[in-house]
Parts: sequence; structure tokens; C-alpha cells
Amino acid sequence: MSNGLSLYVIVLVVLNVVAAMWLLWWMRKRRDESATTTDTTGHVWDGDLQEYNNPLPRWWLWLFILSVIFSIVYVVLYPGMGNNQGTLGWTQQKQWAEMQAEQEKKAQVMLAQFAGKPIEELSRDPAALKVGRNLFANNCSTCHGSDGGGAAGFPNLTDGDWLWGGDAESIRTTIHEGRIGAMPGWEAVLGQAGVENVLAHVLSLSGRASKSGNAAEGRTQFELLCAACHGADGRGQTALGAPNLTDKTWLHGGSPETIRRVIAQGVNNAMPAQGERLGDERVRLLSAYVLSLGESR
Repeated sequence: MSNGLSLYVIVLVVLNVVAAMWLLWWMRKRRDESATTTDTTGHVWDGDLQEYNNPLPRWWLWLFILSVIFSIVYVVLYPGMGNNQGTLGWTQQKQWAEMQAEQEKKAQVMLAQFAGKPIEELSRDPAALKVGRNLFANNCSTCHGSDGGGAAGFPNLTDGDWLWGGDAESIRTTIHEGRIGAMPGWEAVLGQAGVENVLAHVLSLSGRASKSGNAAEGRTQFELLCAACHGADGRGQTALGAPNLTDKTWLHGGSPETIRRVIAQGVNNAMPAQGERLGDERVRLLSAYVLSLGESR
């Protein structure tokens, strides 16, 4: 905070402590006069129930005094007086880092039992899968769903249909390094009629018919613009992350309206790399769990 704001905080803290001490001193003077008084606050309930204005009990007064002393010691040891960091040098960031380091030591002991084992073996190890499931819930379920079933724009990891390959090493690479999938929009090149033609051809690849467009012309345009990624037969390429258009599995939705929008406007997907954040051993356990999701089908 700025020096001016720091000074403002310091003044407020000092004034509060001084005011509290003065109030306690004044109450002590009243307490020394007499244990009880006949003075009342003037408040009356139910006709005859009055509130007396007696001094604080001595034990209660000492509790307040101890509270003030505690507050003074606290702002000396810890941050509390503006920019003053306290004599102990404590910060939230420092404590958080220490807690993280302690937890990481415990985690490494647990992870050591899985070190060096192949991902395929880990995918059949109940203990490894338990750890992998927790990692998935904490890091992947927001996009892929708690069951790995995915959502529009986020791949289903349980159906055996893999954009970048479903073997253990491909899955590990995907998680460790991340993936970027991009398809340009073709409306400016094809025009509206051309988009309808390509839509008709794409629907025909999975045995569906379109209410508009010419599938034969769409095939020619598909081979010219789309086959480089999706293949001439529309079965996709895992090397490029290009989806198979013949298997009735649609990443962004399979309705004609959605497919038309994807052809016309294109899409951009990105999965962030997790390797640096999670570390190699956690990535391998997470890969084993994801592999098990596909093998369970």
C-alpha cells in the first residue's frame, strides 16, 4: 500500500488501542468506587424491570485488558501496522509456500511406489487408478466432466474415439504438452451455397441426408479444402487431431445447424499443457486413468 494509506492505518490502530485503554481505565475508576450502585440506565421493561449501571466485574475487566495487550503484541510480531511486516517476517505467501512444500514431500513418498511402472500397467492397478481419479477430478473434470463423458467442444474420453490417438504414449503427450486444434472458417472461400454443398457431403459420410446443397459438388470442394486434414474419405488424422467425420461422433455437436456453423466459421480448441504444473509422475498416473476410461468401454 502507499505510504499515505499505511500512515492512515497506523493512526487508526494506535487510536483504537489508546481509546480501548482509556475506556478500561475509566471503568476501573468506577469499579473502585463501589461494587454496586443505585444508578440505572433509564431503561424499563414490563413496568418494573430496570437496567442498573454497575461497573464491570473485575475478571471481565482483566479479560479486556489482556485482549488489548494481545493486540499490541500481535501488531509487533505480525503485519498489522500499515506497511510494517512485523518482527517475525510472516506473510501469507511464505506460509502457503511452506505448506505446499510440506504436502509435496508427503505426496512424493506416495508417488514413489508408482515410479517406473508402464502406463499400461498402472491403468490396471487399483491404487494407481485411485490417485489418477483424484487428479482427474481436480484438474480435468471441469471440461471433460466428472465421468470423462465430455461436453460440446470437449472430447468424450470414454467412447474409444481419440482425436490425437488413444495409446498410452499419445495420451501422456496430450496431457503433458497440451494440444491445439484449429479449423479455419470456409464461408469466405465457399460462399453460402458452397457451405451447403460441403454440409451435404459431410452428412453423407455418416449416412445422413441434407435438405439442401449438392453432396456431389460438396465432395469436390471437400477434397480440395478439407481432405488435407480429414482425409479424402473423411476418417480424420490423429497426427493432426482432425476428427473422423464418418463415425457419428461429433465433438461440437452433430446437428446440421452446428456442422454448418463449424464449416462456415471454423473453430479453435486448446487444451493447456499440464506437465510443468503437475510433474511427470502425476501426468503418468493421470494418463493411466484416462487410458482406463477408454478401455472400460
